[in-house]
Amino acid sequence: MMITGRHLSRRAILRGLGAGIALPFLDAMSPAFAATGGAKPPRLAFVYVPNGIVMNEWTPSTEGPLSELPRILSPLAPYREDLLVLSGLTQNAGRALGDGPGDHARAAATYLTGVHPKKTDGADIQAGISVDQVAAQSIGNATRFPSIELACEDGRLVGACDSGYSCAYSNSISWRTPSTPMPAEINPRAVFERLFGSDAESSDARARRRRYEKSILDFVLEDAHRLSGQLGPTDRRKMDEYLSAVREIERRIEIAEKDNLEIAPTIDRPDGVPAAFDDYAKLMFDLMLAAFQTGLTRVSTFMLGREGSNRTYRELGISDAHHPLTHHRGNTEWIEKIARINTYHVEQLSYFLGKLKSTADGDGTLLDHTLLVYGSGLSDGNHHEHGDLPVLVAGGGVTSGHIRYPRETPMNNLHLTLLDRVGVKIETLGDSNGELEPLPIG
Repeated sequence: MMITGRHLSRRAILRGLGAGIALPFLDAMSPAFAATGGAKPPRLAFVYVPNGIVMNEWTPSTEGPLSELPRILSPLAPYREDLLVLSGLTQNAGRALGDGPGDHARAAATYLTGVHPKKTDGADIQAGISVDQVAAQSIGNATRFPSIELACEDGRLVGACDSGYSCAYSNSISWRTPSTPMPAEINPRAVFERLFGSDAESSDARARRRRYEKSILDFVLEDAHRLSGQLGPTDRRKMDEYLSAVREIERRIEIAEKDNLEIAPTIDRPDGVPAAFDDYAKLMFDLMLAAFQTGLTRVSTFMLGREGSNRTYRELGISDAHHPLTHHRGNTEWIEKIARINTYHVEQLSYFLGKLKSTADGDGTLLDHTLLVYGSGLSDGNHHEHGDLPVLVAGGGVTSGHIRYPRETPMNNLHLTLLDRVGVKIETLGDSNGELEPLPIG
């Protein structure tokens, strides 16, 4: 425990028997903040869905206020006032530009970079620095993790995945350097241990704790009780709610691990991955929320599926693989199945927005202090369209509505604007040619 002067360090950690967990932001960490209601640091999140969207079911019928949400966005109705839908944005770098097939690889690789990737399936991959990593390199030095990268589908970073393009392109949207993709973690247990396991907790100690079915909280309770006696009633409530949330995440991971052993003991499946997709997505979203809440990071990316994903959605009664369905050639039955998958993905986002909006954070909520972008690197998956992409911005003080920009407006103009809103000042990013105007955010 680190307490300096009369207030608690922002980097304070509950410790005990080799384990440790970070704390959420408490008023005791900044008395001046508590007295003045000062602003909290912003968070930046990007949530990616693969294979495009049924655009006529996504795009609002009119510009201006979101009086009625289209079908795919309808699960977000409770958060209509926190949503901004943008039309007309393009990632031109995702197009072939003389390189032939490989649109899925290019869709993911260009989504946050705006740089045309080198067509190779070898080690000489080359794309661009992504917007999240530009932010991480600037504002990430104030947090334990500059950024965290999550995904709900396994994907290797070597070998060929799409018409001569490396798998690194299809399976990554985050690039630390033009030749260094950031691998996404798909195992909730690994994310949990990374976020809440102390650096001092050895792998042996972690294994021993799990073998005896001890919660990480069991090892820090004494420190938590001691700290609680020094906090005011508001901070005590915050800490109780946070520790309960950590335990709930841990419990869900444990249930998933036991279910996997009972259902398919011979399958090599990562520990802690729930069998149902919605349980999986919600668990990963909750881990992202906890990372934001504790100040462990301010920047995160989350791929609900890798680009070109062949996941089946049997929970929706759809046994067809996602990617082949998107090549529907006008088949109305297939289009309907894609729209249902698109809506199902948005339902998971709605869950996350609800959690952000219900989590107090300084003078507002986590949603108030988080800028989140949701969308895909393709619009029409049937024709591999990289123009007029589906783009949704949520939180961060947006003015609700639908804005249509001129066709071929670089999506990287949005990225440049978001960086400016979180205090990162750069002149260009990828193929940007200026900030988006107007963009009613904060």
